[in-house]
Amino acid sequence: MRILTKPSTACCTLAIYIFFLLGEPKRTTCTRLAEIFSLSHVSRNRFLEREDYMPYDLWEAVNSKIVLDGGIVSVDDTVLDKPYSDPLKTDLIDYFWEGLHKRSVKGINLITLFYTDINQVSVPINFRVIDKSSGKTKNEYFREMLEEVLIWGLKPSWITGDIWYSGKNNLKCVRHHTLGFMFAIKGNRLVSNDTGKYVQVQSLNIPESGLSLHLKYFGNIKVFRTIFKDEYRYYIMYAPKIEKLNQLTYKDFKHIHDNHWQIETYHRAIKQVCNIEHFQVRKTRAIKNHIFCSIRAFVQLEFMRVQGTITNWY
Repeated sequence: MRILTKPSTACCTLAIYIFFLLGEPKRTTCTRLAEIFSLSHVSRNRFLEREDYMPYDLWEAVNSKIVLDGGIVSVDDTVLDKPYSDPLKTDLIDYFWEGLHKRSVKGINLITLFYTDINQVSVPINFRVIDKSSGKTKNEYFREMLEEVLIWGLKPSWITGDIWYSGKNNLKCVRHHTLGFMFAIKGNRLVSNDTGKYVQVQSLNIPESGLSLHLKYFGNIKVFRTIFKDEYRYYIMYAPKIEKLNQLTYKDFKHIHDNHWQIETYHRAIKQVCNIEHFQVRKTRAIKNHIFCSIRAFVQLEFMRVQGTITNWY
């Protein structure tokens, strides 16, 4: 965050902009904000170009209001659709694969660590806006963000993610921090009942109670299977202690799987309620500040829900 050396005289502030994002159904333009708050029409753009919000500022806003021990951290990314923007004129816009559309779409790729604590309070705790010029992959961003939140003081019990994040480097990173995990995997991942005899996981009959196996290039895991849209989906679970791993049940899997789904509802909410896709700025700093404010708007809604001020985000 930008460090102030003297009292600010800025007209547009973080609180005003968050209120604007939550209250305005369609027109999140600088002229619309000026109409509502009787400000100069350039106040919004000056605010977005002036501030310098970072992921740690998000952590500072949420860490005192959640239980840091024992929760579930989920990782996922989403594309903020910008179909009419020119990538040559607007920073950070490129083509990214979007599971919702089943194809590459033009927009901004946002990756988030989303935390659900033991009291079922669910908030984003770290994020990155993908910049292809950095040369980093989504998996590298994930490992970087996980390292950060652990340094900041988070002590989760489980890490969850979809197929994209189930590569061996990510799995080994989570194991290195002695954390449990649940990741979706493709049906062609190689597993073994007997050391050295590997088969594709989709060739096995996985009971509801799960099956303890050895994942190639990783080690001991437990596999669970679900059916979604008439197709099998496979998930691997790991616990630091082999005794706990063997004791994992379908109930444990379902609890963690259901909590992982919270990040999907978060993605929908920041688009539908927090206006994260609606901005008219072009430079990296301003875009990132807008995205940060939209995420903070969601955090405000979640804490209002927890306090009983509202019944749900909508």
